[in-house]
Amino acid sequence: MMRKLLCILSASAALLAACNNEQVKEEEQVHAHHGTRYANEQLTLQHNEGIAALTFPPVLQPVSRNGQHVTYALTAQKGEMTFVDGITTDTYGYNGNFLGPVLHLTKGEHVTIQLTNALDEPTTFHWHGLEVAGDATDGGPHAVIEPGVTETIDFVVKQQAATLWYHPHPMGQTAKQVYNGLAGLLYIEDDVVRDIPSDYAVNDFPIVLQDRTFVDGNIVYEDVANTSSTLGDTMMINGVVEPFLTTRNEPVRLRLLNGSNALTYYLSFSNDMPFQLLATDGGFLNEPQEMTKLTLGAGERAEILVDLTNVADVALMHDDIVVLPIETTGEAVQANYSNTLNEIALPVDVTTMEPTKHITMEGMTTNFLLNGQTYDETRIDLRQQRGVTEVWEIENIINEEGAMAHPFHIHGTQFHVISVNGEAPDASLQGLKDTVTVQPGQKVRIAVTFHEVGLYMYHCHILEHEDVGMMGQIEVYE
Repeated sequence: MMRKLLCILSASAALLAACNNEQVKEEEQVHAHHGTRYANEQLTLQHNEGIAALTFPPVLQPVSRNGQHVTYALTAQKGEMTFVDGITTDTYGYNGNFLGPVLHLTKGEHVTIQLTNALDEPTTFHWHGLEVAGDATDGGPHAVIEPGVTETIDFVVKQQAATLWYHPHPMGQTAKQVYNGLAGLLYIEDDVVRDIPSDYAVNDFPIVLQDRTFVDGNIVYEDVANTSSTLGDTMMINGVVEPFLTTRNEPVRLRLLNGSNALTYYLSFSNDMPFQLLATDGGFLNEPQEMTKLTLGAGERAEILVDLTNVADVALMHDDIVVLPIETTGEAVQANYSNTLNEIALPVDVTTMEPTKHITMEGMTTNFLLNGQTYDETRIDLRQQRGVTEVWEIENIINEEGAMAHPFHIHGTQFHVISVNGEAPDASLQGLKDTVTVQPGQKVRIAVTFHEVGLYMYHCHILEHEDVGMMGQIEVYE
């Protein structure tokens, strides 16, 4: 059945390509200008043929637990994996050969994490989306851990339920280390009861989306790296090359993470069926939002509810490319889920506030800049008081090079998107966010409140852009 689905999709794609052959050059120019695609995305990524069963990362067990105080240990280490053609390749991973375990944290917990660098190069441990102090805890480029060294961080979990992630952040080396395998998921739970699927790897599935190019069966970042954007031709999910998902006929929850270095995913299902958006980067929406398409820029997350009760084979798509074939077993499970998820509101009436901070983003092939300059670790670019809400305006400038989409990320906070080019944001941007993809020519206004103090990064989350300095830093003070 899955092969039949792929054949139908491939034939449809071929027919569409033939019909649109005269438009290809024009479309590539539009894509380059408007940033809705990189010029070679469609030509690079191939269909996921569904050759291996999808597996799921283990849940990290604590070293110790004493009431509300829980301790974990996490090690960045070298490993080996066999991905294609029986060839063993060198990799990086957390507590294993490739990628890392899922950390389950609960709001109100006092968390201690022992961080060990077992690599041969410096690294950091950045907690993407976690509201923690802007010191070594956040794990930005200042918080370097040298090879052979163990550092310990402590924090109290203060935010609502959300799907976050962790990855390295050493200046100039982030893209390579993530590409080689350093990334993992972090779940926050709270005491709010939500009527949604929550049985891990049964009806609640982590989906870490990544694209890779294998060189003679090996992951060799240096051989494929591109400062503009490193794109792959092979789909990898949860560290499995070209996987398929098998599940019962029931509503399922997909926790989607765009863990790619650069690729923006334009997601839908092969049968165009609707799904419910439950949560964005920082947690649940107030109520589900029905949609048929979802854009997920690098670093962004989304939780969706997909009703497979009466669905046979289907596929998650990126444009017309199969990302994840999904097979259903025919075993029906009756389930009804309510619509109440959360109660979040803007902290103040920000819709009438004027921006106090303006960030420009530019660069497509070279010179990736924020406010016309590159990162300087000795320079404080912005300052903001803890607990005070300010409006930032992020503008993606079209210059003589052209332009491309840039996912804009702020460390240590979750923000609200107020408007896009003066209009109310669509449903996919109405929840809490820590990363927002800004298209060329767009001006996006966001309401930003920091709840901790320290030095935080803000940057483009295309990792190659970040590595060459498309990043600034903000000091948050009392």
